[in-house]
Amino acid sequence: MTATTEFLDLIRVRHPILQAPMAGVATPVMAAAVSNAGALGALGLCSASPEAAREAIAEVQQRTDAPFNVNFFCHEKPRRDLAVEAAWIARAAPLFARFEAEPPAELRDIYTSFRDTDDYLRLLLELRPQVVSFHLGLPRPDQIAALRAAGLVLIGSATSPVEACALDAAGFHAVVAQGWEAGGHRGLFDPTGPDERLSTTDLLRALLEEVSLPVIAAGGIMDGRDIRRMLGRGAAAAQLGTAFIGCPESAADDGYRDRLALGGDTVMTRAISGRPARCLGNAFTQWAEDVAPAAIPDYPCAYDLAKALNTAAKAKGATAYGAQWAGAQAARARTLPAAELVEVLATEMAS
Repeated sequence: MTATTEFLDLIRVRHPILQAPMAGVATPVMAAAVSNAGALGALGLCSASPEAAREAIAEVQQRTDAPFNVNFFCHEKPRRDLAVEAAWIARAAPLFARFEAEPPAELRDIYTSFRDTDDYLRLLLELRPQVVSFHLGLPRPDQIAALRAAGLVLIGSATSPVEACALDAAGFHAVVAQGWEAGGHRGLFDPTGPDERLSTTDLLRALLEEVSLPVIAAGGIMDGRDIRRMLGRGAAAAQLGTAFIGCPESAADDGYRDRLALGGDTVMTRAISGRPARCLGNAFTQWAEDVAPAAIPDYPCAYDLAKALNTAAKAKGATAYGAQWAGAQAARARTLPAAELVEVLATEMAS
């Protein structure tokens, strides 16, 4: 059996295509459509309360009997530096004033890591989505043991061989090789540590040499020919995110869609959320392009300010201040319904 066949048997889908979880963009309707089309749909729940996560998972389960993936972040607690946070707020104050708004008086730690609560774990053990994936690190060992005992397939994201080996040792079933080209948050376990910035191709090669787990290629993959190339290099499957942003089922707002349609450069920046993440170049990334990393508050506190600014800007009709996450090949994105996109990708992959 090939790596792809073994992996498809593990997750029980027809096509070696994974829709990236994309918190804030992926919806239950999208996840179900992708899964019903024979690929693996996904929900990004890192920003969802346990109650909202329950509703989202239940909605997908109502819309499909096929497997789907739910994703959580495993980030460490932010290192709070009130002086840095105050200076960041002050720096952004002129932007808020431009939109006749006040910046937040202080920044909040707005997202709970999967590691720091068992609320999400209990939810997963109750609702039993077939696949659970993690980004920015690992759950606690006891959480991993509980998920494995429940028969759930565990997938983790890695940006280096060291991270992939940690996933292997922890008992994960597969690893996403997140190349430098990928949109959204870098999966770095330690955002203050070194980043080799390996391309998807180079990272895939490195991980295949280090771990026996199925490796899923992610980053810069936009069509079926890209998928076929990655499978030819040993990937068990490919994960695509930016390719699905333009789908009508996505939650991307009009400004995000319009900016994606323009194409152009993407930027890796810490300024939006406090962690490195690839975004379409826009007014916010331009404002932050000369900022020293040490001046940016930790994730997710910096994100609290960015979200407040985007809300203020949108209230005045400005759409260029959002977290418009996208990969380096964003200019190749298409606008198709999710199920149709899966069918097109599968046809291109086979041709």
